[in-house]
Amino acid sequence: MSNRLFQGVVHQMRDTVNRVIGVIDDTATIVACSELSKIGTTNEFVAFEMSDSHEVFTRDGYSYKPFGAHLKPEYAVFVEGTDDTAAKFAQLIAISLTSIKQYYDEKYDKNNFVKNIVLDNILPGDIYVKARELHFNSDVNRVALLIRIISTNEVSAYDVIQNLFPDKQKDYVFNINENDIVLIKETKAGIDARDLSKLAGSIVDTLSSEFYTKAAVGIGTTVIGIKDLARSFKEAQIALEVGKVFDTEENIVCYDNLGIARLIYQLPTTLCETFLREIFKQGSIESLDQETLFTIHKFFENNLNVSETSRKLFVHRNTLVYRLEKIKKLTGLDLREFDHAIVFKIALMVKKYLTANPTKF
Repeated sequence: MSNRLFQGVVHQMRDTVNRVIGVIDDTATIVACSELSKIGTTNEFVAFEMSDSHEVFTRDGYSYKPFGAHLKPEYAVFVEGTDDTAAKFAQLIAISLTSIKQYYDEKYDKNNFVKNIVLDNILPGDIYVKARELHFNSDVNRVALLIRIISTNEVSAYDVIQNLFPDKQKDYVFNINENDIVLIKETKAGIDARDLSKLAGSIVDTLSSEFYTKAAVGIGTTVIGIKDLARSFKEAQIALEVGKVFDTEENIVCYDNLGIARLIYQLPTTLCETFLREIFKQGSIESLDQETLFTIHKFFENNLNVSETSRKLFVHRNTLVYRLEKIKKLTGLDLREFDHAIVFKIALMVKKYLTANPTKF
């Protein structure tokens, strides 16, 4: 549709400019031109010139002005001639086409439509009206994945992810800020959190191994219909934030797997502080040294099994029992009792939550 839009503008301008003018895409294929016979031809050398710059350049008797919304230009205007007039014509036409394309995208582009839904920039009553206008398939399963770029190596992660999911009728990729990229993925029936985690893992691995870009992915829940896409996106945001607080080593966090961490994250900090004071009446949790806390974590990891924990810690069973008695004396909680262990586990998570002081959405 953009190509027809560009051709219409070029056709209207050709008599005024009185030179050969046109537009090429990012492969340097002519998609619109005042000389119709040139449409469809390609110049690979021009593609190389426009690969990473938005500045005017000249080639083979023509002036080129790349344009587009992304770091890598999507299109370039070309005007016959290498003089200053040709360069100015190219710049003016590029400005016009950029504005026209932006208007077109906002009104007719499905990717922009999905972005507006996810960011709550469209009224609920207008969603289905717009969907019918765009012939958008509303009744399929979709899920939101939030890909957060932690460190990069001068590579456009957005372009990489777009190339990983090229079907623009089913999958939608867009930026929401400099470091956050959203993928709205159409899913089949029966796809669960484990399958989505594998998909997220392939994205993280590709960015890391091939482009030296470190990323984390938050995964929302699968929703049916387009109105709930905003909820799935917010869940993906929460998954990343909660994962940052409670699972600092994980770079893939699924909202469905947050468990009790999600509940704690939603509690007011004042309530959490009160809870810790009530639980540790005999002594503060800060009174526990790092060795004791490490012992507690290992004890939880081994399902409160004294023998297995002592084996993993390479200590005698009696040594571990002594440490557990010491913890009971300091806190009043006997970790060998299931109810006490649950309370202590929650208390440790609450403490971690208060220390992190995460940003709420």
